[in-house]
Amino acid sequence: MSIINIIIPFIILISVVVFVHEYGHYYYAKKYGVKVTDFSIGFGKELFGWTDKDGTRWKVCLIPLGGYVKFFGDTNPASQPDKLSKFSDKDQSYLLATKKLYQRAIIVSAGPIANFVLALVIFSCVYMFFGKDFSVPVIQDVKVDSPAYKAGLKKGDQILVINDKKITSITEVSQSIALSETNLIKISVLRDKKEFDFQVQSIVQDAKDNLGNNISRKMIGIQIIPLNNEINRQKLGPAKAIYYSLKEIWFTISSTMSYVGKMIIGTEKADQLGGPIKIAQITGQVAELGIIPFLSIMAYISISLGLINLFPIPLLDGGHLLFYFYEFVRGKPLSEKMQTYFFKFGLFVLFALMFFSTYNDLKGLGLF
Repeated sequence: MSIINIIIPFIILISVVVFVHEYGHYYYAKKYGVKVTDFSIGFGKELFGWTDKDGTRWKVCLIPLGGYVKFFGDTNPASQPDKLSKFSDKDQSYLLATKKLYQRAIIVSAGPIANFVLALVIFSCVYMFFGKDFSVPVIQDVKVDSPAYKAGLKKGDQILVINDKKITSITEVSQSIALSETNLIKISVLRDKKEFDFQVQSIVQDAKDNLGNNISRKMIGIQIIPLNNEINRQKLGPAKAIYYSLKEIWFTISSTMSYVGKMIIGTEKADQLGGPIKIAQITGQVAELGIIPFLSIMAYISISLGLINLFPIPLLDGGHLLFYFYEFVRGKPLSEKMQTYFFKFGLFVLFALMFFSTYNDLKGLGLF
């Protein structure tokens, strides 16, 4: 795969996801009378841009790894002006810091929410116009001496339930096994028109995903095919499309939070964390498969961006919301000096995460 085939899809995906995120901030800032001086896609030197009638500079910058909205009077990441006395009464009304607490909270949270809405729109459109997979999963093969083989699963078993979750498609089989809270996996199957229950002790193995990337995941040693080799892809109405889209968004959020929680307590490896290089690589690979896989990966990245930004880390939206919560409880904001300390700590955490994820990316490419 050429570098161009990786970079161009990556830039398109990141630009759309970041634009939607920042536009969420921008829209509610304008709604509540906060003046926006800059709307940037990317960081660093401006490549091109324009200034609208309200004085907002819309620009595209050299480094396409994010973006930002800058509010009038901002002098630091906390959107705090130096001194209110520097501004006239009219100008003070344009500052984020002078807005009501709930308005500031809405402006800050609108970015992540916009990312979830983008994912909802993408999934819903895919399900309505191209369909959702409801293929019935059947075991094609059981590897000899594998956990499934030892538990008694057989070729031809139709998988009904995994860990008390009803299975409605082939993709849910691998998802349910990989994201099981424990290594002991409960599986119910249909065999000769009778239901049988099994308990399978999964193992963790290094493997490759559908795109050839190295991953570690739980496995039980089975291969799955659709019942009678028939792919059952159904186009959904708007209500069902939204319902299944919300389920997919919630599944992505809950599985991500489960992984982060396990990583923090040390029961899950941190080498699955990926950064810009891995995202670019996967985006390029998916783009070659067609527009639907590309839109799907865009939806998943959008969910991830929205979720990460809600983490209570200073510099992220979640950090701002944490400070607003403190202000709500105490009745006064955290001192600017303390906010500065927290933002320095947040900057250190973000750089550490970026360094670690980039190391994992390079390690995955065999450079370490």
